[in-house]
Amino acid sequence: MITFNDFKKVELNVGEILEVNEIPNANKLYLLKVDTGEERTLVAGIKKHYSKKELIGKKIIVVCNLEEKELKGIKSQGMLLAASDDDKENVVLLKPRESISCGKGVILVEN
Repeated sequence: MITFNDFKKVELNVGEILEVNEIPNANKLYLLKVDTGEERTLVAGIKKHYSKKELIGKKIIVVCNLEEKELKGIKSQGMLLAASDDDKENVVLLKPRESISCGKGVILVEN
């Protein structure tokens, strides 16, 4: 369990997928260029679930202040949010319900 104050440290921003590329020798991964108010590179394991064409222009939610992680020799500068069923056969990207500009932060509504 984490505290609410710890959770508030997570920077969630709206991003738009600008570019999708293959990664050599990677069956599950795409290399994404995403505009989150600034352009960033994400390595995401969604290749099995989305075509490149389906992803271009899609608005998503990105964890922007996550420590960079190197995958297949590429530094991933964040993580996109998705939901799945238990066996991960159905993976769905989390996205804004309505149109909003890239870089806008997801706010936490407190009681």
